This record gives sequence, structure tokens and C-alpha cells, in this order.
Amino acid sequence: MTRRRAVSPIAIWAGLFTLYFVWGSTYIGIRLSVETIPPFLMAGVRFLIAGLILIAWEIVAARRLRDDPNVTEADRPHLPTRREWRDSAIVGGALLFGGMGMVALGETMVPAGIAAIFIATMPLWVAVLGRVFFDERLPTAALAGIVIGLVGVVILVAPLGRQDGSAFDPLGVFVLLLSPLFWGAGSVYSSHRARLPRRPLTATGLQMLCGGGLLLAGAVAVGELRTFDVASVSARSWLGLLYLITIGSLVGFTTFVWLLRVAPLPRVATYAYVNPVVAFVLAGLLLGETIEPRTVVAGAVIIFAVALIVTARSRASGDALEVTPATDRSDDDGHARGTADGETTLGGARAIVPD
Repeated sequence: MTRRRAVSPIAIWAGLFTLYFVWGSTYIGIRLSVETIPPFLMAGVRFLIAGLILIAWEIVAARRLRDDPNVTEADRPHLPTRREWRDSAIVGGALLFGGMGMVALGETMVPAGIAAIFIATMPLWVAVLGRVFFDERLPTAALAGIVIGLVGVVILVAPLGRQDGSAFDPLGVFVLLLSPLFWGAGSVYSSHRARLPRRPLTATGLQMLCGGGLLLAGAVAVGELRTFDVASVSARSWLGLLYLITIGSLVGFTTFVWLLRVAPLPRVATYAYVNPVVAFVLAGLLLGETIEPRTVVAGAVIIFAVALIVTARSRASGDALEVTPATDRSDDDGHARGTADGETTLGGARAIVPD
């Protein structure tokens, strides 16, 4: 088990608030980006560039760590194996193409704050899929959270079909319901079947490259490149894309990995139900999105359900205050393997919701 470094509570809370704001604000960045950039193209460029930066960083780290006698062999960067490339493509495809690609597409039809509430249901699907495919035990509180979460979704989409302007676009709703399902499937596969590079940034970089490549292939398949005109991209969209690459992907994930190593997991997992609130509020303040009583109630119900599921599963996994991140666990060949509770996501590090 990896020992946590002694870090001041102020530093940990500063990291948490950074994560809350950064990953909550990515929904605003996505919304601005897809105003004039096709969704799959935007997401593909975002993750390819971010992945290349992470892999470049790891190459530099490999040279620096190669001859350092204080670094263990397991912590040295290594060339990915064929199996690691394959599983990175599967996980990256599910999380980034299926998960984030659907978010980008959905935000062309549904307000950003509402999209964040839909994506907040991801822990619900992780719990359901883990139970269905791997017979994971679910505490009573988690089962209650699943039911409550579904009730929240019903409240959120209840106006579908109305003509009074209160209904969301049905296709947008469908796409945004698919996103957390894809993300949950990728998380469960990552935790139970995938073999990923041990170093978190290497694993994340590979998944971003693979997921970004699939997103670009999707952009080509649906004809986004045929209609895309670089000259028509607005300054707002360029700034949104730049924010997503630098702050959303790089700053957000490195902060998350750092927190996993120095803070109790249940405290880190609080971003699962804080981020949607941040996104919802920022969408109202910065984008002028209407905040209706129904969406506030639905959001509160879903966030309560997520908190219930995350808390119950953390307690059930063996007092997770000292659980080691998945990237610190390995099989006999020294490759990173996921944890047993289906809460592994990008980079093999334990997580609850997408950024």
C-alpha cells in the first residue's frame, strides 16, 4: 500500500476547490467550443493535443528517471505493451469517444447546466453495470441511491413532448443519457479487465490519444470535416477549446492525480456531486441559461442520489480512507489493474465522473 505524503489540510482543500471549479467549468468550455466547432472534431482535437502533451512529458520524465537510483523500477516510464495499447484504446474509446463525445454532441442541443446534471448520473451506471456483469455487492444505501437517481432523471426529462418551450430536445436528452452509460461501461471494464500502464500520466496520455483518434474518425464519418471552415470559428470557441486542453484536461487531471496520492479517497470523491452544482451555477451566471424550479429539484435529487451511492460504496469497499489508487496496484507482470469496485476511470486512477 502506498503511504500518503504529509500535506497540509489547506493544500488539500485548495486542490479540491481547484478540481471543483476546473471540472465544473469544463461544461462551459464545451458549450462555447461547439458554438462554431463541430462536436466530435472539437473533442478529438482537445484530447489528441492533451494526450500528446502528457506523453511528451512522460518521455522527458523517462530520461530524467532512467538513471536515478532512488526511483523504483515500477515507477520508471516504460514503452506500452500491445495489451496496454489495446486496453487503452478500449477504455479511451468508451470514456472519451462514447462519454465525452456524447457530451459535446449533447451540448449542441441541451443547455450546459442540464448536461452536467445528466452526466452526474455516471456513478449510478457504474454501480448497475458492476452488479449486472461482475456481481458486485451493492449496499442497501447504494440501491436506494440508484432508485432515487432514476427518479431524478424522470423529473428532469418529464416535459418531453410538450410544446410550451419547457421540454428539452429529445435527441439531446438521448445522447446525454448515453454518455454516462458509456463512461460507466469504460470504468467497469477498466477496473475489472483492462491492463494499463502503471504510471497515471502515461495511461491517461494513451487513452487520450486513442480516444482523440476515434473522435476524429467519428468526425470524418459523420461529415464534420466536409462542412467545417476554420475561418468561421469564433474567438469564443477558440478560447473554449484552449481552456479545455490546458485547464480542463491538463490542470484538472494532474490535480486529481495529486489529490489521489495525498487525500482520503472519499474526500476526493466529493467532486462527483459538487461539480454538477458548479457547472449549473456557472451556466446560469456566464451563459445566461434559465434556471427553472423543476431542474433545480431534479438536480438536487440526482446529486443526493450520487452522494448516497458514492458514500455507501466507499464504506463498503473496506473503509476506503486508505485505499490505494488503481494505478498503484499491479498484477504479477507489474501492469496497473483496476480496483474491485468498478470506480476506475481515466488513466487507471480512481474517479467517479468525467471532466
